[in-house]
Amino acid sequence: MSIFLQNQVLLAQDSKDKSIPNLLPGNFVFGESTMNGVVISYMQVLIFVVTFFVMVGLTLFISRSRLGRACRACAEDLKMANLLGINTNNIIALTFVIGASLAAVAAVLLGMQYGVINPHLGFLAGIKAFTAAVLGGIGSIPGAVLGGLLLGVAEAFGADIFGDQYKDVVAFSLLVLVLLFRPTGILGRPEVEKV
Repeated sequence: MSIFLQNQVLLAQDSKDKSIPNLLPGNFVFGESTMNGVVISYMQVLIFVVTFFVMVGLTLFISRSRLGRACRACAEDLKMANLLGINTNNIIALTFVIGASLAAVAAVLLGMQYGVINPHLGFLAGIKAFTAAVLGGIGSIPGAVLGGLLLGVAEAFGADIFGDQYKDVVAFSLLVLVLLFRPTGILGRPEVEKV
């Protein structure tokens, strides 16, 4: 579906980069200067804050609300949830709406961070989001955020040590190692099948 939507946008518009103005220019500098210190842009702070509040909101929705419990029931056992009177088709549609909304928030933040948008911008970000979810543990919202932070740090160190062109290799090598040695992820729990 991702490839279909990318090509649909390419046919409807074009493949040129569209620039987005920087809404939050400026940065924090920790150290003597921008060359010898740590530079954190206001946009990076905004991304961190928005991500934190979205994670807390989604966690509270899934764990405390009635619809969130219905989502968890459908994820656990679809047939049993249907037998208990949950309209599983509506819950599945709600899950897609929530996922699309979160992807839209991420796309806006990603576009503002890079300053450009194009039809192919979200493809690699989507693959890395899946990688972060697997690293943190599928089904764990804080685990996905922790996996994303771990993935970002690994990419930064990999780009510094091996070169910028190898940062994706480092990220996906980390995914392979986690899948080999801890398939449930960092915060994931192994599924116990009852007989």
